[in-house]
Amino acid sequence: MSRINTNIASMNAISNLIGNNADLTTRLQRLSSGLRINAGKDDPAGLIASENLRSEIAGINAAIDNSIRASNVIATAEGALNEINALLVDIKSLLVETANKGALSDEEIDANQLQVDSAINTIDRIANATEFQGMKLLNGNKAYTVSGVATGIIADYKINQAKLLDGADMTVDIATVNSADTGLVFLSGNVSTTPLTLQIGTGRGTTELTFANNTTIADIRTAINAVVELTGVSAATSGAVTTLRSRDFGSDAYVSVQVIAGQQTGGTQVMQTYGTGTATAKDYGADYSASINGTSAIGNGKKLTIRTSMLDAEIELTNAAGLSTATETFYITGGGADFAIGPNVDAVGLESIGIQSVAPSQLGNPTDGFLNSLKSGGANALSGNNLYTAQSIVDAAVSDITTLRGRLGAFQRNTLDTNVNSLRVTLENVTASESAIRDADFAAETAALTRSQILVQANTSVLSLANTMPQSVLALLG
Repeated sequence: MSRINTNIASMNAISNLIGNNADLTTRLQRLSSGLRINAGKDDPAGLIASENLRSEIAGINAAIDNSIRASNVIATAEGALNEINALLVDIKSLLVETANKGALSDEEIDANQLQVDSAINTIDRIANATEFQGMKLLNGNKAYTVSGVATGIIADYKINQAKLLDGADMTVDIATVNSADTGLVFLSGNVSTTPLTLQIGTGRGTTELTFANNTTIADIRTAINAVVELTGVSAATSGAVTTLRSRDFGSDAYVSVQVIAGQQTGGTQVMQTYGTGTATAKDYGADYSASINGTSAIGNGKKLTIRTSMLDAEIELTNAAGLSTATETFYITGGGADFAIGPNVDAVGLESIGIQSVAPSQLGNPTDGFLNSLKSGGANALSGNNLYTAQSIVDAAVSDITTLRGRLGAFQRNTLDTNVNSLRVTLENVTASESAIRDADFAAETAALTRSQILVQANTSVLSLANTMPQSVLALLG
C-alpha cells in the first residue's frame, strides 16, 4: 500500500461492517419481538399472506364468541320454557282430576280452578319477563312478522327460520299440486224401515249406533254428529245420501262404516254404503301436495312443511282451502333472531330462528281455543262442561312448548355447539399457518445472531487493521 488518500481495504471493511451490523440488528429485532416479519421489507409476500390470515383469525375469534353468546341466549329461553312445561303438566293433572266430578265437591273444583288460574298467570309472567341483556325472548319480539296472509286460506302458520338478507322481505309462494282430503264414505237411504245398527269409526275411536225402524235420515245424521268427539266422524245430508267425513285430513285419516244390521237391498228405502249395495266401506284421505318457492313441501293432511337453508316454516290450511287447489302468496317482512356465527358477514354465516310468543293467549290452536280460555269465567273453565275441549287445548299447548324447546335445543346443539367446535379446529389450523409465515424461528435466529456477532467483531478488528496500513508509507520518507 503506497497510496494514502484512498484506503480501499478500510472501505471494504466498513461496507462489510455495515451489512453485518444491519443483519445483527435484524436478528435482535426478531428475537426481541418473536416475529420474523416486523415490516413489509422483511418479506412483502409473506406480510400480505399473514395479514390476510390475521384477518381470518379475528373473524373466527369473533364468530366463536358470537356462537357462545347465541347459545347463552337460547339456553335462557329454553330454561324458561322448561318451567312453562312443568306448569302445563300441572294444569293437565288438575283438569283430569276435575273431570271426576262425581267425587268432587264444588269447593274442590273451585280450588282446582284457583290453581289453574295461578299457573296460567305464571305462564303469562314468564312469557313477558324472560329476557337476555334487556331483550325479551318469549313475548313474541323474536317472532317473524308477516303480511298478506289470507285468513280464508291459511288457518295457522309458524315461521321457524327465515334468512332475510339485508332486511329484504321474503316472498312465500304456495303453488298447489294436489288438494288434501278427509276419509269420505256415503250412506244411502231415506228411512230405516227395520232396526238399523251402524258401526262408525276413525283412528280416533269407534262406536256402534242402533236405530229403531222408521228412523229418518235426519235423525241418523243428528245421532252421528252427537258422538263426533268420540269417533271423529261428522255427517251431512243431501237428499237420500248422508256424507260421512273424518275430521282429520291426510293419508292416515280414514272413515270406516259398517251396516251391521238392517241393511236392505232394493227400493227407495235403502240403508247401505254408497256404491253397489255393500254393507261395509272404508276410505282414506289424502295429503296436501304443493311447492313453496319452487321447493316441494312435505304434506301431512292439510299442513305443509318446508325446511331449507333459507326458510323453515309450517303452514296449515283451512278446511275449505285444504279441499281445494287454492294458491297463496304472502310475505315475511321482518322479525326473528339473527345470529352471525361465521367468520364473515354473509348469508352463509347468518343463522336465524323465530321464537313465537308463549303467552297463554297464543298456546293452543284456532279450532279448540287457547290456554287463557281455561281461566275463571272463560269458555273452557273447569266449572263448565267443556273439559274435553280444555284437554285438547292443554295438549296442544304442551305440544307447542315441547316443539319449541326441541327446536331451540336442536339449534343450540346441532348449529351453535358444532359451529364452535368446527371454528376452534379452523382457528388452530389458520393460526398455525400464520405462525409459520410470520413467527421467528428462535433456533435459526439465535444461530444467525451468533454468526452476526462474530462477523461484527471480526469486521471491527479488520477495520482497525486496515486503518493502520497507510502508516507504512512513513517508512519511505526516511
